[in-house]
Amino acid sequence: MLDIRQLQYFVAVAEEEHVGRAAERLHISQSPLSRQIAQLEDKLGLILFERSAQRIRLTRDGHTFLAETRAFLTHGNRLESLARRLGRGDEGGLCIGYIDNAMHTGVLPDGLRALRVGRPQVHIALYNLHSAEQVEGLRQRSLDIALLCVPPLPDDPDLDSVQILSDPMLLALPAAHPLAAKAELTPADLAGQEWIAVLHKVAVLNKDSALKHDNFVAACVRAGFTPDIRLEATEPLTALGLVAAGLGMVMIQRSLRQHVPAGVVVRELAWFSYRTPLWAAWHKVNLRPLVGIFREILLAQALASDLPDAA
Repeated sequence: MLDIRQLQYFVAVAEEEHVGRAAERLHISQSPLSRQIAQLEDKLGLILFERSAQRIRLTRDGHTFLAETRAFLTHGNRLESLARRLGRGDEGGLCIGYIDNAMHTGVLPDGLRALRVGRPQVHIALYNLHSAEQVEGLRQRSLDIALLCVPPLPDDPDLDSVQILSDPMLLALPAAHPLAAKAELTPADLAGQEWIAVLHKVAVLNKDSALKHDNFVAACVRAGFTPDIRLEATEPLTALGLVAAGLGMVMIQRSLRQHVPAGVVVRELAWFSYRTPLWAAWHKVNLRPLVGIFREILLAQALASDLPDAA
């Protein structure tokens, strides 16, 4: 294996064509420098310099070796610089898993925007996966950060998590619906109405999605009504389109309010306690600074939204 220090010495002597001047440039004594050059030639089995009493000059092979040595040292400097940028989290890549809600609520876009402000060179890969797949991705190290609705267990030996969003629900109903103009809505008003349920496209395979739906229905029952579900949509924006068409009403997260289309009215229900959580999860062994930086961005966003669990 070549000694990078010897290569640097070789370049200095080649450029100065004088061992004494090269030694002054390198801040070492002339005799050790001569020994290092001789050791390099011996290691290579190649005569790099023609030597005379007056000067030292490169051989033809020495010229060829000098050009490659300069390229090698330049690349080495680039590698060192890259390693330092990676170590600061200024460069590299992030693989992020997310559920639709992380995108709709703005949590993921806002986090990425904050990250890119100071780190425009970072490469981001996004994977829309349900919670169970994301947890497995964290364990296998194919994901760096997961944004999910069901976190790992608190005593998980490998993974940590924190809740970063607790989104209240709003009632979305057609603007032409008789209840849209009513000043105060009660649970009795919602009983017997036609409802649209949001069942994620992976609900058949994902018990977490089914559990989330069951929890929503249970919250309705606790509030004093049972939703008469007539239609099912795979995500909330589709459900809002169905509401706009007058096909029923739906509960949506408050953070989706800006996506409500024309023909839909949203109402706050102080007595309806169900909230939609969003969690961030990551591997406990943090091998990459960039992962920690993005995690801190997500936590700062959660604190700014006054979510107690993010502290």
